[in-house]
Amino acid sequence: MQSRRDLRRVNSWMQQTKIMATLLTRHFDGTPKTILDLGSGDGALMLGVANRLAPKWQGVTARLLDQQDILSDETRQGFEAIGWQVESVVADVFDYLSHDAATTDIISANLFLHHFENPDLARLLELAAARTTLFAACEPRRDRFSLMASSLVWVIGCNDITQWDAKTSVRAGFNNRDLSKLWPNQNDWVLDESPARPFTHCFVARQSNSARGDTPPVHSP
Repeated sequence: MQSRRDLRRVNSWMQQTKIMATLLTRHFDGTPKTILDLGSGDGALMLGVANRLAPKWQGVTARLLDQQDILSDETRQGFEAIGWQVESVVADVFDYLSHDAATTDIISANLFLHHFENPDLARLLELAAARTTLFAACEPRRDRFSLMASSLVWVIGCNDITQWDAKTSVRAGFNNRDLSKLWPNQNDWVLDESPARPFTHCFVARQSNSARGDTPPVHSP
């Protein structure tokens, strides 16, 4: 429980909700019907993103995928209060994307991709590309400044475990074109990969108009 509270502090420090909301509105035309968020945890971060998007995006269904069902009633009520629906999906990400996931407008991931080694990460991205037309991720930025800052998370009240995890996450993070190199079928996608201040690395893959053709996106029920 302490680690989850620490993660909320770190997300706030990194301005993750603002960065993710900006990415989604910048790269998605119109209003999505569905967003699948990978590794959502307790859903607090996605609720923060939804709060920023709700003035423009209404009637959205957020599917929050995690291996544990820790979505609280308070978080559910938070989504309902802004006119969004929320669904908790308890599953392994590979099993779900391989067999159970319906096509969704957006797949998002926050501080999730860096947990995987490149072979598994490439497989995850390939599965995601087959299920959506827009993929957006906010991950730790792997550079000296972020590593230095990760040693200071005790200042915002994080415990010893979180302090160790912060450094490990930065070392496992991304820079330059790390994620673009792993994305499949690159000719059919527009890729955008860049840093976002203060400590985040952003990656967006948007299916090109020519790849989509004239057929409108398929939405799950």
